[in-house]
Amino acid sequence: MGRGPSIEARKNASDARRGKIFTKIIREISVAARAGGGDPHHNPSLRTAMDKGLSANMSKDVIERAIKKATGELEGVEYESIRYEGYAPGGVAVIVDALTDNRVRTVADVRHAFAKCGGNMGTEGSVAFMFRRVGVLSFAPGADEDAVTEAAIEAGAEDVVVYPDDGSIDVLTAPEAFETVKQAMAAAGFTPGYAEITFRADNDIAVDGETAVQVRKLLDMLEDLDDVQEVYSNVDQASLGGVS
Repeated sequence: MGRGPSIEARKNASDARRGKIFTKIIREISVAARAGGGDPHHNPSLRTAMDKGLSANMSKDVIERAIKKATGELEGVEYESIRYEGYAPGGVAVIVDALTDNRVRTVADVRHAFAKCGGNMGTEGSVAFMFRRVGVLSFAPGADEDAVTEAAIEAGAEDVVVYPDDGSIDVLTAPEAFETVKQAMAAAGFTPGYAEITFRADNDIAVDGETAVQVRKLLDMLEDLDDVQEVYSNVDQASLGGVS
């Protein structure tokens, strides 16, 4: 039987993943601070990005330095936000959000990923109509369903979804109400394990066989690109179960 990766190799791989996550979050903090100012109390987008950084164990010094670079207190790189849309195999719709300092590089990388995995890039708006922007506060299995639901209603949430397979709960909000609902839930004693404003598809598409393999490969390739912040799709995640 062959040996598994050494401790050093596993640590290096973990550090590389952590570095990629930090890079993406720093870019998000930078864009939010540049657009709305460096005060998180008056900039909900920055507050959300900072919370994401803290959840990923990013130090406050790193976060503050990113904000200062974005607001001009320190020299830094300017990033622009850009969105790509397209189709993966099986008619699966895909949205790619990127933050980049080199638009030519980014579009080439994204186009290459679509082409290599049997997908096609589309024009602006070609798939976005299949999704809606929504705030999501996720609570792990074991949370009190009735208490979470009551608190969410009081906080002004749009909907509460309970997943019967494991008992986890999602509280859904309008994007503009996300921060208010999140703070109200925390004040009521319910801190989500995961919280962000995201895209959710109106309807999911199930895939199987080689199509599922190609869809998984494309989503992984896109998510692994340095300039890509988020990848959204309308694939039924259950149909990708076990696909690698």
